[in-house]
Amino acid sequence: MQNGKLNFNNRRTFLKKTTLASAGVLGLGNLQAEPSLYEKEKTNLKLPKDLTILFQGDSITDAGRKRDHYYANDAWGGLGSGYVLPVASELLGKNPTSNIQCYNRGISGHKVFQLANRWEEDCLQIQPDVLSILIGVNDFWHTLSHGYKGTARSYEDDFRKLLDRTLKQLPDCKIIVCEPFVVKGGSAIVEKEWFPAFMAYQNIARKISSDYNTNWVPFQKTFDDALEVASVEYWCPDGVHPSLGGGYLMAEVWLDVFKKMMK
Repeated sequence: MQNGKLNFNNRRTFLKKTTLASAGVLGLGNLQAEPSLYEKEKTNLKLPKDLTILFQGDSITDAGRKRDHYYANDAWGGLGSGYVLPVASELLGKNPTSNIQCYNRGISGHKVFQLANRWEEDCLQIQPDVLSILIGVNDFWHTLSHGYKGTARSYEDDFRKLLDRTLKQLPDCKIIVCEPFVVKGGSAIVEKEWFPAFMAYQNIARKISSDYNTNWVPFQKTFDDALEVASVEYWCPDGVHPSLGGGYLMAEVWLDVFKKMMK
């Protein structure tokens, strides 16, 4: 004590002793230290030291990403503002000891054959360990509004060829097939013209996932269940492109599938 005042070091020692004494009086002497943020948040996944994850698809995956920000883990627009961003954020935040590289190569408006046209550069050269594909909305939608002449059969043939090509060059790649979805009530055309025809595309995607033994993400059920809690305007205003809340739901369901796959 100097001039009747505790100096900094003495004050810190005093506070520490006082706190410990109080804990002993209250019977809390055996309390363990609060775990660190990392200890709280880590997922305990069995991840390899290096892991490259590629997200492919159309506008739902694209979500306004900046095309010239093509490096992995780009927080300034390269991952878009949709479900890919919270997925990458959680994986990177909870697994700092793994070298996780997340890429988004979704492009708005694309159908399966357009993925195939850019597959060498936007998939095979990246050499993903995990490949997630969400495609099919435009393969159907554009037959109604863009003069596209594709059919459910061409969607299936193109999709199978794409997976065959991928597995031939990347035989160890783990593939996640995401269910193409539409949220009912988002627009009049969805209610009038999408069902039941669009269900054929969903069934094809599900069958392909089963045939190729890939991991399946049930996005349609996710949004169907969500409509019991809040309206389509909350989750996916136009029925196709999710809101922030909808993107969060997608990320949670995707991560659940991923975590089961990696355990």
